[in-house]
Amino acid sequence: NLMIDRSITPSNDRFATNGAHDALIGGQKIATLGAFLSVFVALLLTISPSIAQSDESYKLVTLNDELRWPWCVAELPEGGFLITEREGRLIHLRSDGGKTVLEGTPETYFAGQGGYFDVVLGPDFESDRQIYLSYAAGDADANGTAVYRATFEDGKLSNGETIVRVARDKDTAHHYGGKLLFLPDDSLLITTGEGFEYREEAQSLESELGKVLRVSADGEPLGIMGRDETTRLRIWTYGHRNPQGLAVDSESGTIFLHEHGPRGGDEVNVLVQGNNYGWPAVTEGLDYSGAYVSPFKRAPGMEEAIWSWVPSIAPSGMAWYDSSEFPEWRSSLFLGALVDEEVRRLEIANDGVVREEALFAELEQRIRDVRVFNGKIYIVTDGEIGSLIRVDKR
Repeated sequence: NLMIDRSITPSNDRFATNGAHDALIGGQKIATLGAFLSVFVALLLTISPSIAQSDESYKLVTLNDELRWPWCVAELPEGGFLITEREGRLIHLRSDGGKTVLEGTPETYFAGQGGYFDVVLGPDFESDRQIYLSYAAGDADANGTAVYRATFEDGKLSNGETIVRVARDKDTAHHYGGKLLFLPDDSLLITTGEGFEYREEAQSLESELGKVLRVSADGEPLGIMGRDETTRLRIWTYGHRNPQGLAVDSESGTIFLHEHGPRGGDEVNVLVQGNNYGWPAVTEGLDYSGAYVSPFKRAPGMEEAIWSWVPSIAPSGMAWYDSSEFPEWRSSLFLGALVDEEVRRLEIANDGVVREEALFAELEQRIRDVRVFNGKIYIVTDGEIGSLIRVDKR
């Protein structure tokens, strides 16, 4: 596990007391394997000077390792899970270990980054058994993010309907967003990407691309940015690139969102209704060509991220942790880092990040989703053969 304190600036003086390093700098001859290893560790520290070790107090329990391109997971109150597979399957993983592909799900546009995305239980699931699934709807010429609602009962789906289709359609298979989060008032937040080639629309209130939308459990508009009585009434925040993480602090109600930057500029934001989060007018990232997306990293009227990464870590699913099982991890955001094949823990205080820790790198797999259910952390690994893993106290 790696503890990353980015308040520390690299300095050659920091390592002046390391005897093995001094020996290397002084050109002294290394006579033993132990001394050689000391020098090697010192050199690693000069590359990552602010990394410290932390104890492993957990164990990783694999619940299923036969998932195909899994994306997100929801826990059922009676036991078991619902898991989306991006190719267009919703899996019911039963508490007895059995696995069923549910029928009655919507057809999806599986291409590029398109397919099935998030799955969440409705706010009154125990009484009405409604689930919500986000997915890419349409075809190559006209597609976009959509939300499907259905009743899950007796191991099957019924009464399915699409309650939200993002306006407007695009002809790219990238940047869908697709993350869902029910707030304590039972309203639903939906993230949308800006379609990659439509990035200027993230700043336009005439488009739902690059936004966070807010609707009722029935799909009725509850945003505040609308200018008429149609779809634009759903816009809640804007200026987003490709947000794929949403979480809420269960005590304060603070809503956190993370989104992908281009080459650098992945960021975590605190969401406040009506705010503009800047993309593409401001960013810490570069275009994939190496050119500037914008010469500005900040501007008046545009919210600054509370945390960002340069270079990118490619953040995936995100969850708020406030359980007593691992008290040292309380008041933290957990999010996947696809590039580094690990989970990052961001310790939060006063709506800001005070510490970053890298965890679970021993999995040596891309992390697609992180969730917390009933105080337990669950991890979904990415790939043609993916897994659902629970984090237990050792």
